[in-house]
Amino acid sequence: MADKLASPKVSPLTALCILKTTWMISSFFSTNRPIDHQVIDLILYKTYADLRAEAAKTYINYLWWVIDPILSMLVFYLVFGLLFQRGGEGFVAFLLSGLVIWNWYRQSVAHAGGSILNGKGLMNQVHVPKLVFPTVTLLTDLTKFALVLVLLLVFLWISGYPVNASYLALPVLLVVQLLLIAGLAFCLAGLVPFVPDLRFLVDHLLHLQFFCSGIFYSVKDLPAQYQGWFYLNPMAGLIEDYRGVLLHGTWPHWGRLGLIALGSTVLLAVAISFVHGRDREYPRAIR
Repeated sequence: MADKLASPKVSPLTALCILKTTWMISSFFSTNRPIDHQVIDLILYKTYADLRAEAAKTYINYLWWVIDPILSMLVFYLVFGLLFQRGGEGFVAFLLSGLVIWNWYRQSVAHAGGSILNGKGLMNQVHVPKLVFPTVTLLTDLTKFALVLVLLLVFLWISGYPVNASYLALPVLLVVQLLLIAGLAFCLAGLVPFVPDLRFLVDHLLHLQFFCSGIFYSVKDLPAQYQGWFYLNPMAGLIEDYRGVLLHGTWPHWGRLGLIALGSTVLLAVAISFVHGRDREYPRAIR
């Protein structure tokens, strides 16, 4: 009985992160430094602490960030490449490039969507700008994606897909996708505390979007009359553009990319305005 009532064990790393974060937040408004610098310091430290804490939960630590997308690729390769005979030359590179890009999108949107709701413990103790929570989550997932992206590029180079001139468009694709992720993530992060059930709907919508994004097939292989509908999904166009750059040395579809960037920027601006305008309402909404 005593064992059941015992306090849970806390690792030294977790305790250190808690103490350090508490100290930073307690001094959040106590110094003479500009508030913007304090917010940036808090975001950067909390991102670092979250990465360390997440890695410390497993025996192989940071290796899981690499192993997870590889295992996902193997599952889809076994199902679609071997079972349904959709494989062939270049299918592994085709599949892996789509999965890496998709996983960054899915994980970032899903994680950041509940970030403000999950930060209720901190909000009940001290006032923290609510935009900090989704920003930290986005930076955490961006860091993990950067590592996996480097490994993807190395794999492609070894597999016979050399660097080409269209690689100059790769930073543009990354920025546009980051804008899309941030717009959706900030929007969901701001709405979920008021409508918690939205999290479950988002999970199903992401699952549906996955099958409509051309991860294990090319949208160009679909009948022409349906392709336009699939391109209404911004991830379908982005994944196709990534593959064009990485696998075929072709340039992105600039018109479509510009529309995605414009729509994402507008959504991000609206989401930031929404969250900032209700900054002090969230602690009451989540109690």
